[in-house]
Amino acid sequence: MKLWDKGYDIDRFTEKFTVGKDRELDVLLAKADVLGNMAHLKMLHSIGLMNNQEVTDLENALKEIGQVIDRGEFKIEEGIEDIHSQIEYLLTRKCGEAGKRIHTGRSRNDQVLTDIKLFTRSALISVLQHVQEFFEILMAKAEESKGVLLPGYTHLQIAMPSSYGMWFSAYAESLADDLLFLKAAYDMVNTNPLGSGAGYGSSVPLDRRLTTSLLGFEDLAYNSVYAQMQRGKMEKNVLFALAAVATTLGKMAADICLFSCGNFGFLKLPDKFTTGSSIMPHKKNPDIFELIRAKCNRIQSLPGQLTLICANLNSGYFRDMQLTKEIFFPAFSELTDCLCMAGTVLKEIQLNRNILEDKRYNYLFTVEDVNDMVSAGIPFREAYRIIGLKVQAGEYDTNMQRSLHHSHEGSMGNLCLEQIKAKFIRHCWDYTSVLEAEKALMGD
Repeated sequence: MKLWDKGYDIDRFTEKFTVGKDRELDVLLAKADVLGNMAHLKMLHSIGLMNNQEVTDLENALKEIGQVIDRGEFKIEEGIEDIHSQIEYLLTRKCGEAGKRIHTGRSRNDQVLTDIKLFTRSALISVLQHVQEFFEILMAKAEESKGVLLPGYTHLQIAMPSSYGMWFSAYAESLADDLLFLKAAYDMVNTNPLGSGAGYGSSVPLDRRLTTSLLGFEDLAYNSVYAQMQRGKMEKNVLFALAAVATTLGKMAADICLFSCGNFGFLKLPDKFTTGSSIMPHKKNPDIFELIRAKCNRIQSLPGQLTLICANLNSGYFRDMQLTKEIFFPAFSELTDCLCMAGTVLKEIQLNRNILEDKRYNYLFTVEDVNDMVSAGIPFREAYRIIGLKVQAGEYDTNMQRSLHHSHEGSMGNLCLEQIKAKFIRHCWDYTSVLEAEKALMGD
């Protein structure tokens, strides 16, 4: 069954080629399609194009389909083109002629875009929840380890003293800034394209503000042409937001791979979170974080892939957009899986609290000594030269017992953890009205 069926058959290979992976990927849009159909149905009733009995029958049928989806039992049947055809087919089978009328005033173009926006809105809320959980783990680790010293590196050379608390909270604050991208993407997603039709509106007197309210959208995508032009643009901007989080997480994964290796030994991964070698009995490999690093790198490549698919397209819909689903949909679960896995391991990760006893860190405190001399009145360049000459001559005092005086905001002695928490909270967004609207729409 095809929504565009006009009574003639097409070549089988043409059908297979044009349908592509829609049947496989569209299952992810099932709940969104039910919500969109429910809102559109109520709107058609409000403008007199559906009678009371038709609305009652179709509402009940949509709720039944929704229950099947919630149980994980929904599928697109053989011979059905996509999710929209499947649900319309089920409604027609259950409700007869009423099911055939539910597409009134709608194109598959605005139906698809509405579904994708509803799916994406829900997926971004899930990403936010996972980021919040990971942020809280990082902040808890930062608080409990803020007094434990850790060598800082630049150019992979020993640099200055840092702390585990400083390292954990650095990634926590990075996530707080990543929320700015997620929130911007969410705001763009949370506008209603339903009623834009194929991109040129409809002669049916649609009430687009009603469907906006019913679906919990913040506002309309007003211009019908632009509503359809959001296809591709919206997905690209969302992927940039996911890539921001992936950049933070991927860099941390790279740190953990380095810090847990034998040459560094800053961290120890619990045995149950490592893998072994087929030939070397002693190996305990950080495969989890190597995969997180690779997956996050792949997520960072996705905006570029989507840009190339959509490059140089005119206004109006093109079938090129179908391929964006293959890039877009899997990115959410891949990122949330990485966040979940990283958080699970970090809760049990073991810190080397005596790392500075290793003689390789003998010169870690040279800057501290320079600053102490400056505080005593010696010009910085002279103090720098004195300490540098001592290091060069092998006369530098390598006594690791130092009294550290880091007090400015963001330093080891003043991590500003409460301020980082406040920044994170400030960058979050409230999505309760969306959940309430969706619940009310389905009569739950």
